Amino acid sequence: MTDTTTKKTATVGVLALQGAFSEHVQLLRRASALITSPYSLNFIEVRTTEQLATCSALIIPGGESTTMAIIAERNQLLEPLREFVKVSRRPTWGTCAGMILLAESANRTKVGGQELIGGLDVRVNRNHFGRQVESFSEPLKLSFLGEDEKPFAAVFIRAPVVEALLPATKGNPKAEEVHAPSKKPAGELEAKFMDEGHVEVLAEIHRRGHSKKGLDKADRPQEEVEDKERERERKGDARVVAVRQGNVVGCSFHPELTGDVRMHKWWLEQVIEDLKRREKLGGEVV
Repeated sequence: MTDTTTKKTATVGVLALQGAFSEHVQLLRRASALITSPYSLNFIEVRTTEQLATCSALIIPGGESTTMAIIAERNQLLEPLREFVKVSRRPTWGTCAGMILLAESANRTKVGGQELIGGLDVRVNRNHFGRQVESFSEPLKLSFLGEDEKPFAAVFIRAPVVEALLPATKGNPKAEEVHAPSKKPAGELEAKFMDEGHVEVLAEIHRRGHSKKGLDKADRPQEEVEDKERERERKGDARVVAVRQGNVVGCSFHPELTGDVRMHKWWLEQVIEDLKRREKLGGEVV
């Protein structure tokens, strides 16, 4: 019997200004084949505001964050990206350089700083793990993986790290820090997709040889902060390398370079849930 049901089409974009965008598109297509979805998923490379306007979700790939920001600004795409993430509250995932762009604050930027999109209440430290010749792979236990699943082999290349949860540092910025401009959701529907002040940690890395400075959060009791510091020290200098807040996901590593589709599959499942929830609340699939 032929199924005559027509699925709505949802477009997922990958920002294609610079960096490893084609690898993301390939893994998205592979991952989508493993998912049962009420939507027909279409994947495109995004280079213009017109292409971005057709998207229900977006990946910002690894590459060079300063270069990406400059090209986006020249192409008049930077402000639409901020609108997409922070006003329309569409699902957005940034990997490596993409996570830097999605952070509300970044330090160790180049002379003159760089523009940020924002969306994640974190401060990132650029190139925390060193130069490209110091790249490495590390098995990670991502929080959404099953108990019996093997770790995810994460590839780190000139990778950033989440060094602080905001708003702990907003009132006392460092001279070398840059900050994303503030934006409010478009309306009540979009506001439902925020998770203000709550950053969920998806993965930490444990590598010795770095300072024992842990995450910072202003509203934590002192004893909780000290307990967390002791726990990180016991584990061997944990560092947060993947986070989620509302509609935004960020990771320090390059999942598109592994051939492992599990993180792309998980993220697409979050996108589908987002679309279903928007429709239920009276929103539309783009």
